[in-house]
Amino acid sequence: MSKNLTKREVDYSKWYNELVVKADLAENSAVRGCMVIKPYGFAIWEKMQAELDRMFKETGHENAYFPLFVPKSLFEAEEKNAEGFAKECAVVTHYRLQNDPDNKGKLRVDPEAKLEEELVVRPTSEAIIWNTYRGWIQSYRDLPLLINQWANVVRWEMRTRLFLRTAEFLWQEGHTAHATKKEALIEARQMQDVYAEFAENHMAMPVIKGAKSESERFAGADETYTIEALMQDGKALQAGTSHFLGQNFAKAFDVKYTSKEGKQEYVWATSWGVSTRLIGGLIMTHSDDLGLVLPPKLAPIQVVIVPIYKGEEQLEAISAKVNVFVKELKEKGISVKFDTRDTYRPGAKFAEYELKGVPVRIAIGKRDLESNTVEVARRDTLEKQTVSQDDVVEVVSNLLEEIQNNLFDRAINYRKEHTTVVNTFEEFKDAIENVGGFVSAHWDGTAETEDKIKELTKATIRCIPLDGKIEEGKCVFTGEKSTQRVLFAKAY
Repeated sequence: MSKNLTKREVDYSKWYNELVVKADLAENSAVRGCMVIKPYGFAIWEKMQAELDRMFKETGHENAYFPLFVPKSLFEAEEKNAEGFAKECAVVTHYRLQNDPDNKGKLRVDPEAKLEEELVVRPTSEAIIWNTYRGWIQSYRDLPLLINQWANVVRWEMRTRLFLRTAEFLWQEGHTAHATKKEALIEARQMQDVYAEFAENHMAMPVIKGAKSESERFAGADETYTIEALMQDGKALQAGTSHFLGQNFAKAFDVKYTSKEGKQEYVWATSWGVSTRLIGGLIMTHSDDLGLVLPPKLAPIQVVIVPIYKGEEQLEAISAKVNVFVKELKEKGISVKFDTRDTYRPGAKFAEYELKGVPVRIAIGKRDLESNTVEVARRDTLEKQTVSQDDVVEVVSNLLEEIQNNLFDRAINYRKEHTTVVNTFEEFKDAIENVGGFVSAHWDGTAETEDKIKELTKATIRCIPLDGKIEEGKCVFTGEKSTQRVLFAKAY
């Protein structure tokens, strides 16, 4: 199975596309630009969703659900947001089909069923949510309002790639309202921290926290905070964003509250989101030429046990032992699969679970029963060890933790090796073309310089690092004064 994968160094993009399909994560659908997420891929998303949902609720947020459709008049109320998404919008104009009189057995749009007002299929939900908040917020007692939504959105992408960029995708979007600017800024930064913690502790994917340049900000935001990850091909991935929206949406939708002093004030807003794009990030951060490599915390199956046997009698003897392991591992909260299928040979099963990135594989046969041992293989390094059956539960528990940490360390080492500090534009171009990864350079702060660098190198400003030190320098392109380095990279 994995032998048929294109190698990463030959064609990284082809490797990625093949892996997503062959590992049973997703496939293209009959709808152009949309994907079918298959059960194994959706199981990864469910694990992501469960952990993020827990983290959101721990920080005081509640889940709600808002309509898929946004009346065009509401959508265009906040001009920057409407303008930013206008080219990606799918629009509903009619509400009925009818039999086509000119083509028997076919349907056509009923010309008499035109909507009075077009409905935009949500590319993001600020408009419909802030129109709703106008009725929910009257007084300072109603604040802060901390709402999250798990939903699908549609952005009409022309060039799509499974998980990374599709016309429809799944995500969560938080939308909060606050009494003061300070509270809203704290919220936006807090959610950036939540995303970073999730990415590093669960995805084992190191990220850099930063702010976006003005031209890279979310449409309608005063400030966009981002977490940026580095993939194995040296390209950056924007893995999550949190936006300080100022009072833009409050003013557009007239959302005011009465303060303690009895004054009418506009509220302050944030929005923040991550999507199924995280699955793409997970794949490209850790996987190899043999298939997926999944961090244990997000693997649908953390441990697979493959019996090697001849005849029912041997299988029964092996099963008696294995069922004890399975029970003890499950009691520790570890997900286990005991694969007793007789339609595949052990070698084919090994290849399947290697391709699917199962972190730990245990093999047990007749000889292992006699010697009271099992063979334990780890997916990240492909190392195998013989372990006493008495110790297998403890060994596996420790191994899962070790694999989680090793994947993070491996990814952070890759990022260190592919982060280049440059001072001239020649060094900049060389680093982008020949090293890849992040390039740390001074920038004069102008959109013109940013655009010119992008035009010449295809590299964009990924973020202005929040922990970046303030230092005098000269813009790598214009030589003008600069006070801080920013991170450039080619990106997805």
